[in-house]
Amino acid sequence: MRVLVAEDQRVLAGFVATGLRRAGFAVDTVHDGADALERLALHAYDVLVLDRDLPRVHGDEVARRLVAAGSRTRILMLTAAAAVEDRVEGLDLGADDYLGKPFEFPELVSRVRALRRRSAPPLPPLLERGGLRVDTVRRTAVRDGRDLDLSPKEFSVLQILLEADGAAVSAEELLDRAWDAHADPFTGAVRVCMSKLRAKLGEPALIRTVQGVGYQL
Repeated sequence: MRVLVAEDQRVLAGFVATGLRRAGFAVDTVHDGADALERLALHAYDVLVLDRDLPRVHGDEVARRLVAAGSRTRILMLTAAAAVEDRVEGLDLGADDYLGKPFEFPELVSRVRALRRRSAPPLPPLLERGGLRVDTVRRTAVRDGRDLDLSPKEFSVLQILLEADGAAVSAEELLDRAWDAHADPFTGAVRVCMSKLRAKLGEPALIRTVQGVGYQL
């Protein structure tokens, strides 16, 4: 799952990004509305965490343009303007959710996950296949009763493969959905992650490489 954080307070932006990454999301950050629109035009983000009071292009205008373009990116407005009339105005602009500052971080993570579920076909929180049980809420993965102890990146890749329900997923799609904009597509990051994931899953092998296409569970 890929998230864009648009927040002009750099310390707060870094705090939010770090926490979301620890929760297993791929996160990019920008600090003004113009950069937010540029990133949104380049990448298909699942969720935009949007401060309303952004420089260059106001957060309200970012929301308007995103909605007008018919984007599937869900908008969570995160702002100090938390009065009822502010929330109503933000939701009327096209925001899918609204969270006032200060906030409790577990609530932010929960709201981001909920928005992602709205933007994708509905899936159960517990995904199972071939003796594999993945709890996408608690972010635990077990195979035949054995805890897999996956890293956040490995968990994200496994979840994407499970959600594909047997279809092959390309390395490009995995890179786009599970890594942030700083990932170098030529470093073999997907291949390395896949090798570690396969080792943790053990035998018999659950992931196969589809030559010229990608990876299939």
